[in-house]
Amino acid sequence: MEVALILYIFFFVFVIGFFVNSGAIGRSDFPDGFVFGTASSAYQFEGAVNEGKKGMSIWDTFTRKPGRILDFSNADVAVDQYHRFKTDVDLMKDLGIDAYRFSISWPRILPNGTGEPNIEGIDYYNSLIDALLQKGIEPYVTLYHWDLPQALEDRYDGWLNKQIIKDFENYARTCFEAFGDRVKHWITFNEPHNFALQGYDTGIQAPGRCSILSHLFCRKGNSLTEPYIVAHHILLSHAAAFKTYRLHFKGKQDGSIGISLDSKWYEPISDATEDIDAARRAMDFELGWFLEPLIFGHYPRSMQRLVGNRLPNLTNEMSSLLAGSLDFLGINHYTTLYARNDRSRIHKLVMDDASADAGVIKTAFRKGKMIGDRAASRWLHIVPWGIRKLMRYVKENYKNPTIVITENGMDELNNPFVNLNKALMDEKRISYHNDYLSELRAAVREDGCDIRGYFIWSLLDNWEWNSGYRVRFGLYYVDYKNNLTRIPKASVQWLKQVLDENRYETRPLEYH
Repeated sequence: MEVALILYIFFFVFVIGFFVNSGAIGRSDFPDGFVFGTASSAYQFEGAVNEGKKGMSIWDTFTRKPGRILDFSNADVAVDQYHRFKTDVDLMKDLGIDAYRFSISWPRILPNGTGEPNIEGIDYYNSLIDALLQKGIEPYVTLYHWDLPQALEDRYDGWLNKQIIKDFENYARTCFEAFGDRVKHWITFNEPHNFALQGYDTGIQAPGRCSILSHLFCRKGNSLTEPYIVAHHILLSHAAAFKTYRLHFKGKQDGSIGISLDSKWYEPISDATEDIDAARRAMDFELGWFLEPLIFGHYPRSMQRLVGNRLPNLTNEMSSLLAGSLDFLGINHYTTLYARNDRSRIHKLVMDDASADAGVIKTAFRKGKMIGDRAASRWLHIVPWGIRKLMRYVKENYKNPTIVITENGMDELNNPFVNLNKALMDEKRISYHNDYLSELRAAVREDGCDIRGYFIWSLLDNWEWNSGYRVRFGLYYVDYKNNLTRIPKASVQWLKQVLDENRYETRPLEYH
């Protein structure tokens, strides 16, 4: 046992030393004020599902449906941050991060979706916010990270009904009033593209509506129309919350509001015009679906042409509310794929759903070669150069907005047969973040992209939606068999080195 421990410590020091001495990234590679943080969400971290007078969410309901979660788990306990937030904040302080991105659970604040706020829920988030600020950590707060109150789903089908716009605005106002004196960075929605498609097209996530797999999973839904309706209401809800904050809170609270959009980078699989066009359509149907209305007040032209009258109409009044309703843009980016034109329209013929509308075949392979090494999740290929191309694309097509990378990370399998010491040696994660940050540095210094922060997903291993506890994204290992103990992985020591301001000599940076 002692020999194993000595070898572990030696290897740990060797791994960190290798990255520190081989041109690893550091704070001084980025502009003054650049924010480094970690990210989380209420449903994946808090647990305490029946405590503090919290209401049920659509994910509480969804996880109880047979076959929806791969390991048959749920997030009733998750990693119990509800009870352990003070010690988790201590871990953040020890890491040296500047900010913590977390989400507020709507059903913890308003158990019925509307009505009188739940004081116990407000007290919990007040305590978390105060604990962060006491340690010098800035809270970045997401209002909606997928856990809609089940009461609103039951009452009027949630995001399918335009009533949700008014109710979300009311919920946002409640949060601004309760926390806005200390919270200066608000994010209205997390990954609306993923939520709209996975919740209402494929039905593999809450609330589990679809028509393409109706006999297997979904009892109701329309995969051709509902994703577009949901996205439309999300956009209008964002604009309503943005307007409310600007009119009633910004003057005295002096905060900012953004949205976190998920986006891969899509690289044309060839130099053929049809594949270049396909890659652009893939970007339109993923990032542009939400960003184009928020910048220009209209949906992408390719969506208007291919979706037709299934795409809800944006009136002049709606366009005016939407255009420019961002103080900053959050981007969650993990991976890159190739895009090929679906000349035969085989996807459309087979599936006939919203995901097929773009007419694009997305693949990780070209000429038999994978685009990048794979993480644990099949969708996550490690392609650092993709983040730089994505940043340039946003700069060139969307007026160079202020960007915060609100999620970036990779996972390992939660293998019960792997020795703990080996599980803690996450050198692949260290390489991932070092390489992605290097590309991000180039996007800032050489390409002139206005990037202000980088949040790692995630501080802790946690409950990962459909995957349950099968994968681990954390900097800290969570021992699910031993009281949810947090144990630092090698990446913790690496990140401390990255954030250590005394590590490098100060040197001037040139920005274009």
